[in-house]
Amino acid sequence: MPTHHNRVSRKWLKERALADPTPRVTLSFYHYFEIEHPGEFRDSWYNQLVQWDVYGRIYIAHEGINAQISCPDHHLINLTDFLNTHPALKGIRLNKAVEEKRNSFYVLDIKVRRKIVADGIGDPEFSMANKGRYVNARAFNELANDPNTLIIDMRNHYEYEVGHFKNAVEIPSDTFREQLPMAIDMFTAEKDRNIIMYCTGGIRCEKASAWMLHNGFKNVFHLEGGIIHYVNQARELGLENRFIGKNFVFDERLGERISEDILSTCHTCGKPSDTHVNCVNSACHLLLIQCDECQQKLKGCCSSECLDVVQLPEEQQKSIRRGVDKGQNIFNKSRKKKQQAGPLR
Repeated sequence: MPTHHNRVSRKWLKERALADPTPRVTLSFYHYFEIEHPGEFRDSWYNQLVQWDVYGRIYIAHEGINAQISCPDHHLINLTDFLNTHPALKGIRLNKAVEEKRNSFYVLDIKVRRKIVADGIGDPEFSMANKGRYVNARAFNELANDPNTLIIDMRNHYEYEVGHFKNAVEIPSDTFREQLPMAIDMFTAEKDRNIIMYCTGGIRCEKASAWMLHNGFKNVFHLEGGIIHYVNQARELGLENRFIGKNFVFDERLGERISEDILSTCHTCGKPSDTHVNCVNSACHLLLIQCDECQQKLKGCCSSECLDVVQLPEEQQKSIRRGVDKGQNIFNKSRKKKQQAGPLR
């Protein structure tokens, strides 16, 4: 029987990945298409990709696939050929990371999910068949210069905080499923304007564009390949880059530097900073923005309380962690924003 789960510790896997000098490329791709048997699809993919030392996070559902992976350079052709054997994925666009400074993944996780992006949509009439029109980097810039265009960021508040497109409107929330109904409420008076929706790699804004059309919006566009593809394309074509700050990514890097602008501040001391870190206290693991000085002062913790905990004997730390539900433990300044959010004036 094939092995579908890791039998060794993730700490060891991470150390192995960091010590491996093999050149790698970080890629992301997604596609909405019908997968009849997600479990079988998942197993066949795991058994193949693990042979090529591909790391990453892949979600499989009846509605399609969503993947962020790290592939050895010398196996990239094998990966491309493998994707091309699937009719729905033949010639699919692979978004290459904007910034390749260190390992992005160190283990391969392929999971079957109910949806490849949790949306909270329960309307049986909703379909991804009717979605917004793609815009590439050039078309995005042209539309962005039109005063009748509304640019909507379909990412979480902590992503928007460190970087976003010029004049983009934030939907202040913790999750994509919260954003969809908020978008309808916030922009209901804007149904006749040009609306461009964007996200990191394209998967969220593509679904959001279909949801907006489903709710009566007219001229809805979504950024092809998201921020990642836009930045790469703008650089290749010598176009103005309208994204400022840092692009948050959901891997070990936690961000890609796009411009030198620092838009956010350290959540501990308030100094300019856009470095996301996780609190080293395992009973907390809070995601927050913290400057180098505060990281050193608190030894990787988010607060003096957590610093006190990590200095306790391991058995005491375990007793503190036992039964703790960290949930969506993210430094959250969006609650106040939600109360203030309303239709555009």
